[in-house]
Amino acid sequence: MLVSWKWLQRYVPLNMTHEELALRLSLSGLNHEGTETVDDDISIDLEVTSNRGDCLGHIGVAREVAVLYDLPLTIPEASPQASGTAVEQTVSVTNTFPEACSRYTARLIRGVQIGPSPDWLVEALRSVFWKKRRDGSFEHYKPINNVVDITNYVLMECGQPLHAFDLAKLDGGGEIQVRPAAAGETLEAIDHKTYTLDPSMCVIADASRPVAVAGVMGGRDSEVGDSTRDVLIESAIFTPLSVRRTARKLKLHSPSSFRFERRVDPLGVDWASRRCCELILEIAGGTLAEGCVDTAAEVAPRAPVTLRLSQLERVLGIRIDRDEVIRILTRLGCSESQSEQQQSLWTPPSWRHDLTREADLIEEVARIHGYDQIPEDAPIAVAPSAKRSFDTAAERVRHILTAAGISEAMTPSIVVESLDEMLSPWTDRAALQTETPMLEGARRLRRSLVPSLLNSRAGNWAAANVNADLFEIAHTYQPGPSPSDLPSEQYTLAWVSGSSFLQTKGVVETLLQRLGIGSQPDVTAETIDGLVDDQAIRLKIAEETLGFVGQISETLQRSLKLPIPVTMAELSLPVLMAHCRLVPQFQAVSPYPTVSRDLNFVLEESVQWSALRNVVRSALGTELTDVRYQETYRNPDKDGAQRKRVLLSIDLQRPDATLTGPEADQMVQRIVSNCERQLDAKLLDS
Repeated sequence: MLVSWKWLQRYVPLNMTHEELALRLSLSGLNHEGTETVDDDISIDLEVTSNRGDCLGHIGVAREVAVLYDLPLTIPEASPQASGTAVEQTVSVTNTFPEACSRYTARLIRGVQIGPSPDWLVEALRSVFWKKRRDGSFEHYKPINNVVDITNYVLMECGQPLHAFDLAKLDGGGEIQVRPAAAGETLEAIDHKTYTLDPSMCVIADASRPVAVAGVMGGRDSEVGDSTRDVLIESAIFTPLSVRRTARKLKLHSPSSFRFERRVDPLGVDWASRRCCELILEIAGGTLAEGCVDTAAEVAPRAPVTLRLSQLERVLGIRIDRDEVIRILTRLGCSESQSEQQQSLWTPPSWRHDLTREADLIEEVARIHGYDQIPEDAPIAVAPSAKRSFDTAAERVRHILTAAGISEAMTPSIVVESLDEMLSPWTDRAALQTETPMLEGARRLRRSLVPSLLNSRAGNWAAANVNADLFEIAHTYQPGPSPSDLPSEQYTLAWVSGSSFLQTKGVVETLLQRLGIGSQPDVTAETIDGLVDDQAIRLKIAEETLGFVGQISETLQRSLKLPIPVTMAELSLPVLMAHCRLVPQFQAVSPYPTVSRDLNFVLEESVQWSALRNVVRSALGTELTDVRYQETYRNPDKDGAQRKRVLLSIDLQRPDATLTGPEADQMVQRIVSNCERQLDAKLLDS
């Protein structure tokens, strides 16, 4: 926001230097970007944050200066004299798009004399509309005509965008329609470029065509020119989301769209309209029609906010006198509706959309009182932020995988089509796409982290980093059942490695053990595009899918130009979190020795190790301390087709006494009986 020193003096007496003012404004939240001398004026560049749209005009900045220095503030009355017929006899406004335009006002001035603007108006606009060239010279504002220059002046005066239409160029006379654009509708804007519109955009139209892109830019066909005699003055409120979306789609940004995106004063709409008409009557002459067409004359009142002096002292660490608090908030435009000794009820002004909570009022008091008035050792009670369980788990996962020799990577969430289609173990539904590419050629929200990691591994291999085992913790986006459903966004852990399939599965088991997950996951074979058929498995815990482990197919490996086989694992962090034990629990260590036994079962080929392990565990209680897989052996001649031998080891231990041989034999017999009954497994005699 460029602020003219001379212009600012019209509203508040400046009894300080511009250096002092710039510093004081910076300390109160309006950062000073620089100062330039333009003609015989001083132009101060202020950085206005997105929540302070009220400071995108000279009156807003003057209001800040008046509060900071306790100076009187003078704002023009804006009382134009109307003498013509009622405006409703000529102008009508129909708003069929209230979601994009909450208020639209129109005034009519007949008989204006279009001509050059007076010197004071041109000088004011030159002081705030300029660009500095590389050689240090200035590219100044070029005056258009008195009416258009006045709309620009009022824009920079109060921050409310305006637009002037040539009434004679509007089809249907004064019939104005605020509506969505029709599909494929076009408009030639005042920048002499033609834009194609769509129904998500709000337009201002006459009886037959659009004449302005609402909140962004007017149309060339209805602009005020030398032949204009009757002008229709538009002052409106266009919603930030609608304006921002339209400006981005059209790649068309303007001072008006910049202000609408940051919200304008709902009560300032009428003031700006009256101020514009007053200046036009003064400079260009004409007759103002009686009244104003207003689609929403009633503005909803602001909700009051409670301010407690005790809370103010607790947050700031200093005591501020109650009278000073009242002075600051009153000068800022807040009104006190209910007052008690220790708390009061304040209604924020219409132009301060950012004041909605008690914390906002405390911030206002602090910045006007002066942050420099708060001592460095102020006794502010600060509680340390609590660490989320997710952060603790993610940090532990990083340590475990790093210790396994796997490096962390960060890859984009938006991927190209070829990457997305490499591998998608979680879902077969089509990936969601962005309307415009976020990266070159990339539009798809990734359904799996593995393709991105494979691509990174291929890039590392091409750069001679042959051992790039990589992991990532990030979001994946699983499409909903229908295109209208929101995606399921979940944190996922994935890694790719040059290790074998069994080694990668071992890393998964180590990870689960180190995270305190007592139960082993159930393993089922899967057929997944992009993975080797007999080396792809799904892991489940308590009927929830934990993830997938597999070896990348040769076809995919060749397409990535990877010379050695690659394995992958991808796990759901929410499922991990649901079953992990981040705080280790104390378990008493038995002082008595363990008894180990080896059991060799003959069972069906279809029985998986996880099923056998679970049956063995279910046969005993705490006396069974460990079950370990040893090997699998197949001998069709002795055991029959589709039969296999599985050798396992068990550890038995009593917590209260030494386990005797007969007791161990009884426990083994219970295990054998359980396996025979549930799995038709036979114990092989030694």
